[in-house]
Amino acid sequence: MAIASPSTPSFSASFCCTWTESIRSPTRSPSFISFTRRLQPHPPLTRRLAISSRLNSSKPSGAGGFISPDNGGGSEHIQYELYHKFSSPQRRRLGSPVFVTLPVDSVSTGGQVRRRKVMAQSFKALSAAGVEGVVVEVWWGLVERDEPRVYNWQGYLDLVALAKRCGLKVRAVMAFHQCATGPDDPHWIPLPLWVLQEIDKDPDLAYSDRFGRRNMEYISLGCDILPVLRGRSPIQAYTDFMRNFRDTFRPFLGVVITGIQVGMGPAGELRYPSCPTQKLTWAWRTRELGEFQCYDKYMLASLNACAREIGMREWGDGGPIGAGNLMQNPEHTEFFRSKDGSWTRPYGKFFLEWYSGMLLLHGDRICREAETVFRGTEVNTSAKVAGIHWHYGTESHPSELTAGYYNTSTRDGYLPIARMFGRYGFTMCCTCFEMQDELERQMNPVGSPEGFLRQLLLAARVCDIPLEGENCATSLDDDSFQQVLKMSKFYSNGLEKPSFSFNFMRMDKNMFEYQNWVRFTRFVRQMSDANIFRANLSSGGDINLSSMLDATKVGLALAYS
Repeated sequence: MAIASPSTPSFSASFCCTWTESIRSPTRSPSFISFTRRLQPHPPLTRRLAISSRLNSSKPSGAGGFISPDNGGGSEHIQYELYHKFSSPQRRRLGSPVFVTLPVDSVSTGGQVRRRKVMAQSFKALSAAGVEGVVVEVWWGLVERDEPRVYNWQGYLDLVALAKRCGLKVRAVMAFHQCATGPDDPHWIPLPLWVLQEIDKDPDLAYSDRFGRRNMEYISLGCDILPVLRGRSPIQAYTDFMRNFRDTFRPFLGVVITGIQVGMGPAGELRYPSCPTQKLTWAWRTRELGEFQCYDKYMLASLNACAREIGMREWGDGGPIGAGNLMQNPEHTEFFRSKDGSWTRPYGKFFLEWYSGMLLLHGDRICREAETVFRGTEVNTSAKVAGIHWHYGTESHPSELTAGYYNTSTRDGYLPIARMFGRYGFTMCCTCFEMQDELERQMNPVGSPEGFLRQLLLAARVCDIPLEGENCATSLDDDSFQQVLKMSKFYSNGLEKPSFSFNFMRMDKNMFEYQNWVRFTRFVRQMSDANIFRANLSSGGDINLSSMLDATKVGLALAYS
């Protein structure tokens, strides 16, 4: 049940700076899992910057035919040139590399590469355009689908081999989450079937909100270290998956596979499913507050243990009341309102620090395991933070709070995440790079994607961690590409060794329409060194991008429909 926000004893909000877990016997009740909070000094920072929760908005910048990368009988010659010219170390050290995320259904349920011929043609086109590589989501629900520890990597092995032949690098996403909304969705990929069977036996393995609605996108982090998956904990299952991936793909690691992004929640992002992923794309328009996901028995046991530890047992019975409904104006709610809202009171601070602290602990556990698994493989590890920006202009930032980011007008919620990534040598991935405040505020005056992103970029700079950018929606207009360039420069300017790359979301039929392709290739050149790009392009003699693309023997755009 939800509880009120008592105005009783004063309570210090500083106890959640660092969480150290005390793990007891996994056979005991979850209530025995306790967390001791200890303030520890952070490592010295090599660079100090002032960070404000509210950062400057920006001023905005001012879209026929299909193309194909197939060039007939010269494809093998092109492939050779692409591999030896475009994959040279000299080119890859310059500028900011661009990767392209593949379609969700690139590998079928049976473990085969879908549309193999079209995929090969697409890879040649991407390589010719100067794209560094592709991002491949490696779905837990496909690879370990039927039985625990029984893995089928064949489709992904074929994709990686194809990328290698075309001179492309690969970033592999360890996707431990569900894709799409249900069996009727053509992109539906659930959690492994054996995991769903365990959830059927124990529904509390799934997140739950105050209304008892279950979210099946990702296993509740409340049971991270409990042996609830046929004798293994979720963290152990994720680790075994990553270890088997490492052993299977070892010949490619550091050579073709240069990056591993580790999923940490719904949509692969380090967050709670406060708003279903399928609604997140448009949640900023409806300004949804989200729901706190703390009502499964494992999360409640942890909350109760922490409340007892500070002598406030009544604070451990559930999440806050007065948080309103999903579509309510936060100023009309008891918890989120700016003036004297419960989020500013002792109970609110206690709850939000516990809630965000659990998310940080979850991220820390996975980072630690991933760093151990991939140590010595010469691949870069990364993790993703969600772009929740539609209440950034308010005092309480309610949609960020329900997602697990304790970020308000008076508290920086992203710096602790960046510090955590820095401890394990992780790159931080974040989205919204193409979004502009002036356009967004026409529909949502309290949102600020640029303000949110600037805060995140400054956190990355302070912690001296590399950055991967992403677009939120598949935008192929010049204004969106120019906005990406602008925000990438915001991160990189002034750094001695900036490390920025961009993942374009995602390859589809629209990308290969002629005008869209022209804009995209121009963007890739702008992200890299244009002079070097042109020199490499012309050094192969008759190899010319435009002439290759004009030979439209196969309509790629039609092939993707």
